Amino acid sequence: MAALAIYDDNCTALRHGFGEPVMLDEWQLASVYRSHGPSVFRRARQLLRVEADAYEVVQEVFLSLLERPEQFQGKSSVMTFLYSATTHACLNRMRNASNRERLRREHLLQPEESSRELNAEQLVMLDRAIQSMPDELAQVAIYYLVDGLTHEEIARIMSCSRRHIGNLLTRLAEWGQKQEEAEPC
Repeated sequence: MAALAIYDDNCTALRHGFGEPVMLDEWQLASVYRSHGPSVFRRARQLLRVEADAYEVVQEVFLSLLERPEQFQGKSSVMTFLYSATTHACLNRMRNASNRERLRREHLLQPEESSRELNAEQLVMLDRAIQSMPDELAQVAIYYLVDGLTHEEIARIMSCSRRHIGNLLTRLAEWGQKQEEAEPC
Protein backbone atom coordinates (compact mmCIF):
# COMPACT_ATOMS: atom_id res chain seq x y z
CA MET A 1 0.00 0.00 0.00
CA ALA A 2 1.28 3.48 -0.85
CA ALA A 3 1.86 5.90 2.01
CA LEU A 4 2.08 9.68 1.88
CA ALA A 5 2.85 12.22 4.59
CA ILE A 6 0.43 15.13 4.36
CA TYR A 7 1.34 18.69 5.28
CA ASP A 8 -1.00 21.59 5.96
CA ASP A 9 -0.91 25.01 4.25
CA ASN A 10 1.74 26.20 6.72
CA CYS A 11 4.13 23.46 5.51
CA THR A 12 3.87 21.72 8.89
CA ALA A 13 3.43 17.99 9.12
CA LEU A 14 0.01 17.03 10.42
CA ARG A 15 0.82 15.01 13.53
CA HIS A 16 -0.88 11.97 14.97
CA GLY A 17 0.03 10.05 18.10
CA PHE A 18 3.72 10.16 18.98
CA GLY A 19 4.75 12.99 16.67
CA GLU A 20 4.70 10.89 13.52
CA PRO A 21 3.33 12.42 10.29
CA VAL A 22 -0.08 11.12 9.26
CA MET A 23 0.43 8.50 6.55
CA LEU A 24 -2.21 8.07 3.87
CA ASP A 25 -3.14 4.80 2.25
CA GLU A 26 -5.18 4.49 -0.95
CA TRP A 27 -8.44 5.18 0.91
CA GLN A 28 -7.08 8.35 2.47
CA LEU A 29 -5.60 9.44 -0.83
CA ALA A 30 -9.11 9.07 -2.24
CA SER A 31 -10.20 11.66 0.33
CA VAL A 32 -7.46 14.02 -0.90
CA TYR A 33 -8.71 13.35 -4.44
CA ARG A 34 -12.27 14.26 -3.44
CA SER A 35 -11.21 17.44 -1.69
CA HIS A 36 -8.57 18.68 -4.18
CA GLY A 37 -9.62 16.98 -7.42
CA PRO A 38 -11.98 19.80 -8.51
CA SER A 39 -9.21 22.39 -8.08
CA VAL A 40 -6.78 20.24 -10.06
CA PHE A 41 -9.42 19.85 -12.79
CA ARG A 42 -10.05 23.63 -12.97
CA ARG A 43 -6.31 24.27 -13.30
CA ALA A 44 -5.94 21.66 -16.05
CA ARG A 45 -9.00 22.95 -17.91
CA GLN A 46 -7.70 26.53 -17.63
CA LEU A 47 -4.45 25.54 -19.33
CA LEU A 48 -5.67 22.90 -21.78
CA ARG A 49 -9.10 24.34 -22.69
CA VAL A 50 -10.34 20.83 -23.45
CA GLU A 51 -12.42 19.21 -20.74
CA ALA A 52 -11.59 15.63 -21.73
CA ASP A 53 -7.84 16.38 -21.63
CA ALA A 54 -8.27 18.09 -18.26
CA TYR A 55 -9.94 14.98 -16.84
CA GLU A 56 -7.06 12.86 -18.12
CA VAL A 57 -4.51 15.15 -16.48
CA VAL A 58 -6.37 14.91 -13.16
CA GLN A 59 -6.20 11.12 -13.37
CA GLU A 60 -2.52 11.22 -14.34
CA VAL A 61 -1.59 13.52 -11.45
CA PHE A 62 -3.36 11.47 -8.79
CA LEU A 63 -2.26 8.12 -10.23
CA SER A 64 1.31 9.37 -10.26
CA LEU A 65 0.97 10.39 -6.62
CA LEU A 66 -0.43 6.98 -5.73
CA GLU A 67 2.32 5.11 -7.59
CA ARG A 68 5.17 7.36 -6.43
CA PRO A 69 4.20 9.05 -3.15
CA GLU A 70 7.83 10.03 -2.53
CA GLN A 71 7.51 12.75 -5.19
CA PHE A 72 5.62 14.80 -2.59
CA GLN A 73 8.52 15.73 -0.34
CA GLY A 74 6.53 17.83 2.11
CA LYS A 75 8.23 21.09 1.15
CA SER A 76 4.82 22.67 0.63
CA SER A 77 1.14 22.03 1.17
CA VAL A 78 -0.54 19.24 -0.77
CA MET A 79 -2.50 21.81 -2.81
CA THR A 80 0.69 23.65 -3.80
CA PHE A 81 2.23 20.34 -4.83
CA LEU A 82 -0.87 19.39 -6.86
CA TYR A 83 -0.98 22.83 -8.51
CA SER A 84 2.64 22.49 -9.61
CA ALA A 85 2.23 18.86 -10.71
CA THR A 86 -0.88 19.76 -12.70
CA THR A 87 0.87 22.66 -14.43
CA HIS A 88 3.80 20.41 -15.29
CA ALA A 89 1.50 17.65 -16.61
CA CYS A 90 -0.37 20.19 -18.73
CA LEU A 91 2.88 21.58 -20.14
CA ASN A 92 3.97 18.07 -21.09
CA ARG A 93 0.63 17.44 -22.77
CA MET A 94 0.84 20.76 -24.62
CA ARG A 95 4.24 19.78 -25.96
CA ASN A 96 3.06 16.45 -27.20
CA ALA A 97 3.69 16.55 -30.94
CA SER A 98 0.37 14.92 -31.80
CA ASN A 99 -1.52 17.64 -29.96
CA ARG A 100 0.41 20.67 -31.19
CA GLU A 101 -1.60 21.31 -34.33
CA ARG A 102 -4.96 20.81 -32.62
CA LEU A 103 -3.95 23.11 -29.77
CA ARG A 104 -2.90 25.84 -32.18
CA ARG A 105 -6.22 25.56 -34.04
CA GLU A 106 -8.10 25.91 -30.79
CA HIS A 107 -5.92 28.83 -29.63
CA LEU A 108 -5.07 27.05 -26.41
CA LEU A 109 -4.61 30.15 -24.33
CA GLN A 110 -7.71 32.28 -24.72
CA PRO A 111 -7.77 35.56 -22.81
CA GLU A 112 -9.26 35.40 -19.34
CA GLU A 113 -10.13 37.98 -16.76
CA SER A 114 -7.43 36.55 -14.49
CA SER A 115 -4.69 36.99 -17.11
CA ARG A 116 -2.31 39.93 -16.95
CA GLU A 117 -2.87 42.55 -19.58
CA LEU A 118 -2.13 40.11 -22.42
CA ASN A 119 -4.47 40.37 -25.37
CA ALA A 120 -5.64 37.39 -27.43
CA GLU A 121 -2.82 37.78 -29.97
CA GLN A 122 -0.18 37.88 -27.24
CA LEU A 123 -1.63 34.78 -25.59
CA VAL A 124 -1.56 32.88 -28.90
CA MET A 125 2.06 33.97 -29.39
CA LEU A 126 2.85 32.79 -25.86
CA ASP A 127 1.20 29.44 -26.61
CA ARG A 128 3.41 29.00 -29.67
CA ALA A 129 6.52 30.04 -27.77
CA ILE A 130 5.84 27.57 -24.96
CA GLN A 131 6.01 24.72 -27.46
CA SER A 132 9.77 25.24 -27.89
CA MET A 133 10.64 26.89 -24.58
CA PRO A 134 12.73 25.08 -21.94
CA ASP A 135 10.44 23.54 -19.31
CA GLU A 136 11.47 25.76 -16.39
CA LEU A 137 10.97 28.92 -18.48
CA ALA A 138 7.60 27.68 -19.71
CA GLN A 139 6.44 27.14 -16.13
CA VAL A 140 7.55 30.63 -15.09
CA ALA A 141 5.92 32.14 -18.19
CA ILE A 142 2.55 30.58 -17.36
CA TYR A 143 2.70 31.37 -13.66
CA TYR A 144 3.81 34.98 -14.21
CA LEU A 145 2.24 36.05 -17.49
CA VAL A 146 -1.00 34.04 -17.51
CA ASP A 147 -1.76 33.45 -13.83
CA GLY A 148 -0.39 36.80 -12.65
CA LEU A 149 1.44 35.26 -9.69
CA THR A 150 4.09 37.19 -7.77
CA HIS A 151 7.73 36.14 -7.61
CA GLU A 152 7.13 34.83 -4.08
CA GLU A 153 4.12 32.75 -5.10
CA ILE A 154 6.00 31.26 -8.04
CA ALA A 155 9.01 30.51 -5.84
CA ARG A 156 6.80 28.65 -3.38
CA ILE A 157 5.23 26.55 -6.15
CA MET A 158 8.54 25.77 -7.82
CA SER A 159 10.37 25.24 -4.49
CA CYS A 160 13.10 27.77 -5.16
CA SER A 161 14.11 31.29 -4.12
CA ARG A 162 12.50 34.54 -5.29
CA ARG A 163 15.89 35.54 -6.66
CA HIS A 164 15.94 32.41 -8.84
CA ILE A 165 12.48 33.37 -10.17
CA GLY A 166 13.82 36.83 -11.01
CA ASN A 167 16.72 35.21 -12.84
CA LEU A 168 14.33 32.91 -14.72
CA LEU A 169 12.17 35.88 -15.76
CA THR A 170 15.31 37.63 -17.02
CA ARG A 171 16.24 34.46 -18.96
CA LEU A 172 12.67 34.33 -20.27
CA ALA A 173 12.95 37.89 -21.58
CA GLU A 174 16.34 37.12 -23.14
CA TRP A 175 14.95 33.93 -24.69
CA GLY A 176 12.06 35.90 -26.16
CA GLN A 177 14.44 38.53 -27.54
CA LYS A 178 16.57 35.84 -29.22
CA GLN A 179 13.48 34.23 -30.73
CA GLU A 180 12.28 37.59 -32.02
CA GLU A 181 15.68 38.33 -33.58
CA ALA A 182 15.81 34.89 -35.18
CA GLU A 183 12.41 35.26 -36.88
CA PRO A 184 12.64 36.17 -40.56
CA CYS A 185 11.02 39.48 -41.43
